[in-house]
Amino acid sequence: MKQFDFNDFWEDSDYARKEYIGEFPSDELIGSVEEELGYKLPAFYVEMMKLQNGGFPKNTCFPTKESTSWASDHVEITGILGIGRDKTYSLCGGLGSQFMIDEWGYPDIGICICDCPSAGHDMIMLDYRKNGKDGEPEVVHVDQESDYRITFLAENFETFIKGLVHADVYDTSEEDLKETLEELKTGSYSDLLKELLQNEDGLDRQLRNLLIKLTEKKGYFALHADELSHLVYDVQFYLYSKHKKVSSKEEYLKEYPQMIAFGNNEITTNGYAPGFVEDWMNLRMENQEIKKKLLGGLTFEKAYEEKVINELKRYD
Repeated sequence: MKQFDFNDFWEDSDYARKEYIGEFPSDELIGSVEEELGYKLPAFYVEMMKLQNGGFPKNTCFPTKESTSWASDHVEITGILGIGRDKTYSLCGGLGSQFMIDEWGYPDIGICICDCPSAGHDMIMLDYRKNGKDGEPEVVHVDQESDYRITFLAENFETFIKGLVHADVYDTSEEDLKETLEELKTGSYSDLLKELLQNEDGLDRQLRNLLIKLTEKKGYFALHADELSHLVYDVQFYLYSKHKKVSSKEEYLKEYPQMIAFGNNEITTNGYAPGFVEDWMNLRMENQEIKKKLLGGLTFEKAYEEKVINELKRYD
């Protein structure tokens, strides 16, 4: 650890403190996590977590020799999972390693150690196949979007951490923004969204203009917890609930990604944060803006639905 300076390694973040950063791990906790996962954790990782137990690094990109679903020459991480169970994004937490293997279908080759901006659709894993469960694991990128394709990154976790570089190295934001705006103007929606937009006079144009405005304001195309993102969530729910029955919140949240979040279409955010969508829906239900229909299912309250339609008209 003396060969690497961690003083400027971590990004300070309220969200990281809430969801990632745990208490300094005791030897007992380390041992119990290793027993639960069935693998010995790399010594460099353990010592690193004793300085800060998980979080967001400032340098988030690792160069690759081959392309992945993320980029042609690198992969990017969001956070590093800490040792523990209490934090959502810890090795044995609610969205930890075993959850990604059991629920998301990631290969049982080791430990999911870093999540990525795709919100679950690619991961960084410690791969123990070569050196065994007690040996030094390699670091690989696993791409769910490409049938869980495995791309070798580094011979060990220390090499991976020391090889991380800042996202500015790969910054093509100006070119990307120009390309994204053009796609939003003329590109195709997902099959589901195209179906929902049929016979909806003017909504296609209004939605495109809304997405363009949001993207220009952010500098990139993504939906978060801001006012314009909430309007996009509103429009998607309006279209879906108008043409299909929404039996429950859980059912809608399951179907949501098929509209703008993913798909073999041009207008997509290529990922999403489920918590933002669920928080939006909880807010609408708490405010009685989404309510139960007399014959079952969920729909917008009439006055709020009119408000959404009028807001959307501003983007005509």
